[in-house]
Amino acid sequence: MADNIRPAGTFDTSYNEDMALNRTRGSFLRTYGSTILLLFVPLLVTLPIIGDIFGPVWVTIINTIAIFVIAAQGLNILIGYAGQISLGHAAFMAVGAYSGALLARGFSVGDLVIPALPFWLVIPLAALFTGLVGLIFGLPSLRVKGFYLAMATLAAQFIIPWLIENPLKPWTNAPDALQNIPPPSIFGYELATASQIYYLIIPLSILLMLLARNVMRTRTGRAFISVRDNDLAAELLGINIFTYKLQAFFLSALYAGIAGCLMAYERNTLSPDFFSLEVSIELLAMLVIGGAGFPKGPLFGVAFVKLMTSAVIPALGPVFNSILPPLLPFIDPVSIGTSLKP
Repeated sequence: MADNIRPAGTFDTSYNEDMALNRTRGSFLRTYGSTILLLFVPLLVTLPIIGDIFGPVWVTIINTIAIFVIAAQGLNILIGYAGQISLGHAAFMAVGAYSGALLARGFSVGDLVIPALPFWLVIPLAALFTGLVGLIFGLPSLRVKGFYLAMATLAAQFIIPWLIENPLKPWTNAPDALQNIPPPSIFGYELATASQIYYLIIPLSILLMLLARNVMRTRTGRAFISVRDNDLAAELLGINIFTYKLQAFFLSALYAGIAGCLMAYERNTLSPDFFSLEVSIELLAMLVIGGAGFPKGPLFGVAFVKLMTSAVIPALGPVFNSILPPLLPFIDPVSIGTSLKP
């Protein structure tokens, strides 16, 4: 009887199948079906009837969610897969945002004049520059871990804004807002509104999510997981843990740089307040809520937090304001304290 029982599941018969982005038909349908659905969302939002009911603010909320999904996905690579903590992720977003804005506007350093660049050059250059900055702040991971690494990365959250507001002030205009960031243009068509830039943000967000999911099946991704689970055992197996830790910081900062650059395009203005310590903690909370170490964790975590803060809580505020005041006279603080006494 036992000989007739066959194991269930998806079994790979070749290395190419194991490395495939979509290993089953269901995975293929889920991936590309959701992509097609998201691409048609702005068409529905911009219809007159839907716009009258919900308003264009929902397009901005979706754009914000997609941008933060990219940033949280980078944090997921660092924390969820490589096991390295970071409390300065918003600062790396600031690097990508300001470097992207300056490249899009054009700037000069002495006699050197950098002309305004198109978005398809701005985003990669800003991302690479942010990745290099992430490498610098990732160097302490070679010697420390845990609480001490958290403190080392927290330094980025204070050093980078200080640099933006002081030595770099002639270019960043900080702490005042940096405005008039040129919108991205595709074949002469400017993506100036939230409904238009949606078509740039959403495909990039989906693409970067797929790349992050697939990189975990590569040699680098498996090395990240080995370092996370037991760095000593990984080193004994011949894995250069120092190299892979720095790679994790580079990829994490690169994702943050892309997110910051897209935020600069989407908001058309920048301020250091957009990238405060609270934003870094919020990103960490999003990752914990969605599930660190899971490919879709950043999506669920960001969607939950942003929808709660942007839609649910503002909608429930008037309800509580109308219900609670009449009930306050009937609430006795003394009886509540007595009931809570052990």
